[in-house]
Amino acid sequence: MASMLDGSELDSPFFRDRIDAGQRLARRLDAYRGADALVLGIPRGGVPVAAEVARLLDADPDVVVARKLGAPGLPELAMDAVTANGGRFLNDSVISELGVSPEYLGRAIEEQTAEARQREERFRGGRPAPRIAGRTVIVVDDGLATGATMRASVRSVRAGGPARLVVAVPVGAPQSCAALRAEADEVVCAYQPEEFWAVGYYYQHFEPVGDDEVNAILGEVWATRSAGEQAAQARPGA
Repeated sequence: MASMLDGSELDSPFFRDRIDAGQRLARRLDAYRGADALVLGIPRGGVPVAAEVARLLDADPDVVVARKLGAPGLPELAMDAVTANGGRFLNDSVISELGVSPEYLGRAIEEQTAEARQREERFRGGRPAPRIAGRTVIVVDDGLATGATMRASVRSVRAGGPARLVVAVPVGAPQSCAALRAEADEVVCAYQPEEFWAVGYYYQHFEPVGDDEVNAILGEVWATRSAGEQAAQARPGA
């Protein structure tokens, strides 16, 4: 069963920044603490949120990279989103209205899938891809507008055979959160304003997140987890 939380459960409908959003979101995911969960952030903005969720749930952090495909001559108009392992969400209405050729679409998909694969490898910094099969996997972004990127990401993760697939965002358009119910086992959209504006509208601070920041955040979380595991193994009787 998919579940959604409304804004009444928040102290405020606005988030100070992505760290604050991640901390609030983690409180609504507390049932997964210590459950061998994997938290996947969608770069770039979803990674600071996901890092806080992973930290507070004692879960493994990683990324799932989705790339939007711009329409011919209109790069800001997304007609598709693809992931490193071929997960896709097609906006059929945009493709049809613009008369996008199969050749253009196929070439764009190939290029952006390769780019997604390269970016995932770069963000992991040499770490192997995480195990998905049989685990609870929580896919996190900083918000849902159209939901195209999230849907492509969820389809990518689903192909890996998770035991449970959860979508979690601090804020989202109600129709986008509802649409994800068909894709995930659980959907947590913490705040769903009736009149949705841009995701950044609901943050007091919503500065762009760069690749270096993503690498630094993931590296710090992984280093903390590794240190904790080593300390646990060093305890008497471990």
